[in-house]
Amino acid sequence: MEQNNLFTNNNAEQALQPSDFKNDNIVRWCPGCGDHAVLNVLHKAMAELGIPREKTVVVSGIGCSSRLPYYMNSYAFHTIHGRGGAVATGVKVANPELTVWQVAGDGDCLAIGGNHFIHEVRRNIDVNLLLLNNRIYGLTKGQFSPTSARGFISKSSPYGTTEDPFVPAELAFGARGTFFARGIDVELKISQEIMVAAARHKGCSVVEILQNCMIFNDGIHSYVTDREMRAERTIHLVHGEKMLFGKEHNRGLVQDGFGLKAVTIGEDGYTLDDVLVHDAHCESNFLHQQLAMMDGHELPLALGVIREVEASSYEADVDAQVRYIKRKRGYKCLRDMVLAGDTWQVK
Repeated sequence: MEQNNLFTNNNAEQALQPSDFKNDNIVRWCPGCGDHAVLNVLHKAMAELGIPREKTVVVSGIGCSSRLPYYMNSYAFHTIHGRGGAVATGVKVANPELTVWQVAGDGDCLAIGGNHFIHEVRRNIDVNLLLLNNRIYGLTKGQFSPTSARGFISKSSPYGTTEDPFVPAELAFGARGTFFARGIDVELKISQEIMVAAARHKGCSVVEILQNCMIFNDGIHSYVTDREMRAERTIHLVHGEKMLFGKEHNRGLVQDGFGLKAVTIGEDGYTLDDVLVHDAHCESNFLHQQLAMMDGHELPLALGVIREVEASSYEADVDAQVRYIKRKRGYKCLRDMVLAGDTWQVK
């Protein structure tokens, strides 16, 4: 009798391909939306990782980006607004063997889901969180989001916002995050690199991807994504390598007191030796936060893996605790544990 299995592979020994993670659903995003690039890169990253589809789960909340699970040939869960982190946590704790991806927009993740986000990072749940940041509410048609700049004019702020935005990296570091990386939707190679690194990291991996909304916020990231100026306004950080950028790769970051400064090698007495080497594994997040806060104006916007440090993960610690208590107390089932303490009989 033939087994009906969604994940049947004709050749189990064959390496996974990006197409293995695609399904037949029509992708319903606006033409030109940055979500298309993210989806394609995620398929490629999953193929590179080689983790079977039956061990992969994609979770999302609500928003344009949260439609992504519909386009995955893996297990997927489209949840409710802001609660993707809670469900992703539950999935990972219930079955630590699964690789869990969470896809969220800046509104879904940092507004209604903000509390879940900081505790997900604080607990260091082994979840790969893709935070797609277009600085607007796209699905609900153009209201300002928690990452919109002060003074931003939108349908819900016709005279400009009167509040300062969240910086996702700042929130992640404030919650003692162990992994933070950033990409932009037009740099596919870097995006794939950081997604693979996120999946291989043991703990909560926050990957911010600056993404364009063609309809309600077109060009919001153009200052750093513009092809002509991108090399001068962004820097691709790689652990163990010099922090160099520019079209000629002749500019670099140097220490300037307690801050950073961009210099041109060979000018004002600066040499290659003065340029800092990126250390993503440093326990202190002091320099990591400075790098993550650069915005492409006075200092280049940092792309790549900015922080990656080791720490125990929540689901692994919970699993170890459960095993220890079972062994110590001799519990065989949940009922044994519930009845082991004080109990009352209600008549």
